[in-house]
Amino acid sequence: MRLLLLIPLIILVAMILLSLLSRRGHAIGLVDDRLAPLPSKPNCVSSELGTPAAKQVEPLQTDKAGLLAAIAATGGEIVSDQNDYIATTYTSGLMRFVDDVEFRRDGTVWHVRSASRVGHSDMGANRKRVAAIRAAL
Repeated sequence: MRLLLLIPLIILVAMILLSLLSRRGHAIGLVDDRLAPLPSKPNCVSSELGTPAAKQVEPLQTDKAGLLAAIAATGGEIVSDQNDYIATTYTSGLMRFVDDVEFRRDGTVWHVRSASRVGHSDMGANRKRVAAIRAAL
């Protein structure tokens, strides 16, 4: 009986620790003037060339003002706004996990990289987030 109570408690403590760890990170930034390559974990997506098909999303067709408005409309917090690079964070509702979403202008499009800071799976949250940003344009 105690084991049945202990397992959910262990899971809850682990989730709280991961949430706290996610608040300590930061966006990777540009690597060789491109958004950083994705890790092997499935909790990320990118529009940069060379991204594996399972993690690929399309770049965003918008100007900077439209992108900034879409970020605000979808709950993003801008961490860095340079000429052709924007770094944002998004925080989940219940457990307060922090994810990084970065944008890089490439001509008339903005490439996007959305990745969870901690954990392995995001249950599609980063792909859905990019879709929400696209819908807000």
